[in-house]
Amino acid sequence: MIRLHLLLLTLVTSVIGPVFGQPVEQQEEQPAISEGAEAKSKLPLEQLQTFADVFYQIREGYVEEVDDSTLFEYAVKGMLEGLDPHSVYMTREAYSDLQTQTDGEFSGLGIEIGRRGSYIEIIAPIDGSPAAEAGLQSGDVILKLDDTSVKGLSTDEAVDLMRGPVGSSILLEIGRPGEAKPFEVTIIRDKIKIASVRSRLLAPHYGYLRIAQFGRSTGQEAGEAIQKLATDGPLRGLVIDLRNNPGGVLEASVAVADLFLDEGEVVYTKGRHPSAGDSYSATSGDALSGAPIVILINGGSASASEIVAGALQDRRRGIVMGTRSFGKGSVQTVLPISESRAVKLTTARYFTPNGRSIQAEGIVPDIVVERAQVTSVEGRRITEADLQGSLTGDGEANPQDEGAESESLANLRENDNQLYEAFTLLKGFTLLAGSVPAAPASSPAEVASRESTDD
Repeated sequence: MIRLHLLLLTLVTSVIGPVFGQPVEQQEEQPAISEGAEAKSKLPLEQLQTFADVFYQIREGYVEEVDDSTLFEYAVKGMLEGLDPHSVYMTREAYSDLQTQTDGEFSGLGIEIGRRGSYIEIIAPIDGSPAAEAGLQSGDVILKLDDTSVKGLSTDEAVDLMRGPVGSSILLEIGRPGEAKPFEVTIIRDKIKIASVRSRLLAPHYGYLRIAQFGRSTGQEAGEAIQKLATDGPLRGLVIDLRNNPGGVLEASVAVADLFLDEGEVVYTKGRHPSAGDSYSATSGDALSGAPIVILINGGSASASEIVAGALQDRRRGIVMGTRSFGKGSVQTVLPISESRAVKLTTARYFTPNGRSIQAEGIVPDIVVERAQVTSVEGRRITEADLQGSLTGDGEANPQDEGAESESLANLRENDNQLYEAFTLLKGFTLLAGSVPAAPASSPAEVASRESTDD
């Protein structure tokens, strides 16, 4: 038992020592601490004795033999999983997967997951992924993977089950809020190539910027997309679509927000350790020169996407529209503990410029617009121009015709009502600001000479 205790103390020291990037003995000298603080910093020997006793009983009495290193790994996993849904113990494979995801390409189903109680919840499917094409949605709960129940599994264990060769299939049993019974979905695994940024014009001078996740180069890609959208002239407005964006690299979210903020704080973090506190500010320059922005969010918008939405909302730089976001307001830091092992540890909470913590609260939209199916009930109407022998107009073309609804916008109204509402709000801003020329003014004599008839 003495040897076991020494092993345990060695493990605890090796884990605690380098948590913030340097061994205990290499940290800078700190001021003297009080007796209470010193007592608190000591290792809990009674609890460690209990742990050692349980470890010994498992090693000696469990029905199957388990080697010491495996038991220690189980213990470390359990210690982290008991903290919060985002703190995990990472093997070499898990760390490699994290790196490839932030670089923008990996293999699998294409979903961001978290724990909901004993089960696994889908935070958001990735655009164009097998999961998105199969119809999986934010808020869906995974109950089974093939024949294996996910109840009680960690997110890493669930990810291991979802991995597999490209082209192989996996059967998911899904529980969906609002559905009376679970249903099954078969998904074919594939290589996931994340298009971090996509863009297009909704109408002349009205841009659409879709950010699917925040990778290392997202800020640069977003800036280049805006320049391309403005090729034929300055943008009058921009919709930034962050729906079902599960987040990603913190610095990338700051870079995106910085594109539209001329100065001031974007986000700040606070944690127990001094190195966990930081502040990020915008640099000079607004890529849109003050043109209005609408930011679309929903329940699948999490983490880095909430940073962007919260910063632009607090700084009154854009209108947030849609539904309340996911509420992941914590920062995870990957901390190596050996050449092949690391822990992803929640080290801080992040706050919007006005001091709001998003953790478990989310971003509340300025204008709530639920996703809905919109069908026109008016149909084709008869106008004066349809009447036989009607007079033609006499005068200049109506400048409002420039904003008349095209067929593509009519389709958008029926297929994505949230984006359509964001676009119409942008047009309203432009009209109020006088960016669209007003109709020619009429003289008092002309007004007085007009006659109005109703048939």
